[in-house]
Amino acid sequence: MEIEITSQLSALAHPNRLALFRLLMRRYPDAVPAGEIAAALAQKANTVSSYLSTLSAVGLIRAERQGTSLLYRAQLDGLRNLFDDLLSDCCHNRPDICPPTVAQTPLLPGSDRPLNVLFICTGNSARSIMAEAILQQHSDGRFHAYSAGSRPSPAPRPEVLSLLRANGHETGGLRSKDLSEFSGDDAPPMDFIFTVCDHAANEDCPAWPGQPMSAHWGLPDPVKAKGREAERRLAYQQTYDALRNRIRSFAALPYETLDRISLQHRLDDIGRHTPSE
Repeated sequence: MEIEITSQLSALAHPNRLALFRLLMRRYPDAVPAGEIAAALAQKANTVSSYLSTLSAVGLIRAERQGTSLLYRAQLDGLRNLFDDLLSDCCHNRPDICPPTVAQTPLLPGSDRPLNVLFICTGNSARSIMAEAILQQHSDGRFHAYSAGSRPSPAPRPEVLSLLRANGHETGGLRSKDLSEFSGDDAPPMDFIFTVCDHAANEDCPAWPGQPMSAHWGLPDPVKAKGREAERRLAYQQTYDALRNRIRSFAALPYETLDRISLQHRLDDIGRHTPSE
C-alpha cells in the first residue's frame, strides 16, 4: 500500500503532470485525445506522451482506443484508492480530522432559494448566452441562470440575439461577461456549473466556493460554421435546439429523489446525449 501511495503522489508531484491530471478530471467522464491535451497544456506531443505514461502506470488515468485514436480518461478507482488509503491511515477514519469535503444533502430547487446555474464557454457570445436565456425561460422560479466566458467577446452575436427573440426570449439583459464577475466575494453562490465548449472545459477555472456540481455539455461552435447564410443559420438553430433539449431535461430531473452521486450521473448523461423532442 505504501509503495502505491508514494508512487501516485510522486506522479502528481510534477506540476505539469498534475496539470494534465486536473485537466482530465475537469473533463471526466469524457475521454480526451492526446493531441487535444497537448494543445490545452501548450506542451510538445512527446512530452505529454511521457506524462500520460507515468500517470497510467500508477493507475490514475487509463487509455482507451476509439477507432484509430487513443483517448485518455481519469481513472477514478485509482484516485479513490489514494484518498481512501490516506484518509484511513492518516486520519484513522476520524471525521473531526478529515471530514467529508462535500455535503451529501440533495439539491432542491426552490426549497430556500432558486438554484444558481452558470454556463461557461470561451467567448460568451453564442452557446452560453443561449443556455442562459433558455434556462431563465424554463426555470419556473426554481433556477437562476448566468453565463460567462474565459475570454469574453465584446458582446453576444447578433445572430444569437435574433434567434432568441424569434423563440420568445427576453434579450435586453444579455451581455458577454468575464468569469471574474462570478469569483468575487459578492458573487452569487453557484450550485451548478456547465461548460458548453471543449476549450473552456480544458481550462483551469477558479475554485468555486461551496463546491457546486459541474458537468461538460460541449457542443460545436456555431460561430465557426461555414457555407451559405442558410447553412450558418441552421448551425445556430441546431445549437439552440440541442441546448433547449438538454436544459429541459435538466429542469425536469426528480431532484427530491436524487442524492448527489445520482444527480451527477444524470448531469453527465444529459451532456452525452441530446434528448429528442
